[in-house]
Amino acid sequence: MTATSSTSSQILPEKPQTSGTESSYNNAPSSSNNGQYDSTTAIRLSENRPNRAPERQRRKWSLKPKKWQEGQEHDWWFASTGIPLLAATLGPLANVLSIAALVSYWRETIYIDGQFVDDFEGVSFKDPHWCYWLNVASLILGFIGNFFLLMNFTQRIRYIIALPMTIFFWYVATALLIGITACMQIYTPPIRPYETYTQGFWYGVIAACIYLVCSMILMINMLGYFLGHYPDTFALTEAQRTLILQTMMFFIWLAGGGAVFSRIETDHGTSGWEFSDALYFCDVTILTVGFGDLAPTNDVSRGLVFPYSVGGIIMLGLVISSLNKFIGQLGEENLVQKHVERKRVRTMDRTVTNSFDLRQREGVSPSRQRHISKAEISAPHRANEYPRSAMGNTGRHKAHRNTFGPMPLRNTKPKLLLLREEKDRFDQMRSIQESTHKFKKWWALTLSVIAFGILWCVGAVVFWQCEKHSQGMTYFQALYFCYISLLTIGYGDLSPKTNAGRAFFVVWSLIAVPTMTVLISDMGDTVISNFKNFVTNLADFTVLPKEGIWRSFLDRHPWLLRWMQRRVEKRAAKKRLEKGFPTGPDPESAAADEEDDIPPNIENLADEAEHDAVSDPALDEAVLSRKLAHAIRSVANDLRHDPPKKYSYEQWVEFTRLIRFTTKSAEEVEAEEEEEGLVEWDWIGEDSPLVSKKAEAEFVLDRLCESLARYMRRKGEAKVAARRKIECLEEKVEEMEDLKGEKQREVVSLGANGTGS
Repeated sequence: MTATSSTSSQILPEKPQTSGTESSYNNAPSSSNNGQYDSTTAIRLSENRPNRAPERQRRKWSLKPKKWQEGQEHDWWFASTGIPLLAATLGPLANVLSIAALVSYWRETIYIDGQFVDDFEGVSFKDPHWCYWLNVASLILGFIGNFFLLMNFTQRIRYIIALPMTIFFWYVATALLIGITACMQIYTPPIRPYETYTQGFWYGVIAACIYLVCSMILMINMLGYFLGHYPDTFALTEAQRTLILQTMMFFIWLAGGGAVFSRIETDHGTSGWEFSDALYFCDVTILTVGFGDLAPTNDVSRGLVFPYSVGGIIMLGLVISSLNKFIGQLGEENLVQKHVERKRVRTMDRTVTNSFDLRQREGVSPSRQRHISKAEISAPHRANEYPRSAMGNTGRHKAHRNTFGPMPLRNTKPKLLLLREEKDRFDQMRSIQESTHKFKKWWALTLSVIAFGILWCVGAVVFWQCEKHSQGMTYFQALYFCYISLLTIGYGDLSPKTNAGRAFFVVWSLIAVPTMTVLISDMGDTVISNFKNFVTNLADFTVLPKEGIWRSFLDRHPWLLRWMQRRVEKRAAKKRLEKGFPTGPDPESAAADEEDDIPPNIENLADEAEHDAVSDPALDEAVLSRKLAHAIRSVANDLRHDPPKKYSYEQWVEFTRLIRFTTKSAEEVEAEEEEEGLVEWDWIGEDSPLVSKKAEAEFVLDRLCESLARYMRRKGEAKVAARRKIECLEEKVEEMEDLKGEKQREVVSLGANGTGS
């Protein structure tokens, strides 16, 4: 069979390439074979049919990263920016903990002179040599991984090289630390209950956990790169670069202070001041917790506390400020802007510009709308009013079926918006901005509260388990201890008494206390601000009454003003009745009430509100140019406003008039859109200045400067055209003079000839 097939393949002539349909017909089995393939047909089909399975498999399992397209949007914003910066922040902390694990022995004796002592009074003893040197190797690998990560941020080493090296070295460092701790527990464990692990052992465990977490999240970052969600470069902003540098300096300051205080106290003969203990002391000092369980014992250490605490507090404040700014930028660019875009698109989908479109979108025909009575408006929605779907009579069948079924409790379809004029669209965009501003503040507060709650409750669980045997701490007491630590109160009645609790406190406090600070900052923009406004308004009405406060309050609530006016009129009518005067209402007040009761005509209001923002041709161009110069100066001063200034619709109308009076005709603007800049926009469109990332004053200033440049360019072109026109006229005048001279000479010559003849 194989020979036959090979022979047939050699005998068969090559077939020309055909299109898809023709090829399928040519490859089909002939009817003479009764639907069965012979060897010739099988070979022909195997040659012509493309083998797509290997190609699909290669495309599915290919390790080659996808090409990142410039300007491509992605949802992996946290993986692209947040994860590398989180690793760069936690990496130095893991290095500091690795140093504490290296310079401290991992086991100690707590049974001294026939009695048990506390963990901090125990005597440590040497570890095996293999434990020490593997710990050294782990520390070196951790530093190398952090170095490659920094080289990646500074783009000294390519992303595809630097990040895998960081992940590799940190994974190896994690494996070494896990191997040391496991082997220590298996081969040379402390003899219970006479021996226990020191803080160095627990620092090694926490360092291994941090290395592992950083490596895993960096792998997520690499996955996003291989899937083509972002490029292989880190474009660090100033806040991000500052955060990395300040974090490194803070941990260097923390570790350096621990080494200095440990050496000073040890040289003065004070016990219990190893590097791990001094690290805990520096942490408590910089965070201003101050439990009092560990304090300087000599004048040198006390004098050193002055500059060290001030420098540490300043560095910590800078780190928290940069962290808060980075989180705000990250949320502004990825969550707040998407929230604005989502609400804007929903508003666009619900927008109609006239009543006819409104009735059509609601599924009621205009003729049906004209014959609807008042009784039908308040009646339930009729089933036969559902719009017919695109698939024939499907909508009608559904409507007929719904007639006998239960009516829906509520209509989930969003209400349509009737935006007749440009000002309506402007007001709608303003409402989107206000809702987005509230969303931004309360979203940040929600995240801060969640992070605070997790650190508070989970931290209490860890301290409860670590301290329940040494000091009988309950979970409620652990919650109390975590709370006074988060608020940096530090009464000193409860503090870590075990090596595990003290080691965990250093790491937990460095994360929890800055989180508490960010929470207080977010509360200042929401809860505290609302409370401040409430107290101020209450004082304006009661303790320190403000002039005209009641009148402004009634102006903000017109329904209350009308109710009070009617109540006063009823009381006056009652008094007139007692005195015998007519009880009819005052003619002026009755006329005013009638005017209030007349419903406003929407069409008339729309006609009155119509305003043309395009340049007025009746205005003199010189006047508009002077207004343009004054507007540029005024808007430039508005750039210094804090918070950024927002303009009213009338001000925007004037700005757009000054922006557009220098533009050319519509056809020329279309042809030269890039040169002219943004001139036309829709208030709820993608190009709306209210949803741009720029402040309104900055946007207006750019457009006004573009308008001024267009005006100057147009003036220059007009001068050049006028000069050319003058030159053409001068040339024509010269030609006319030359022609006139020739005519005169011809006349003279003709006269001379006539005289001679």
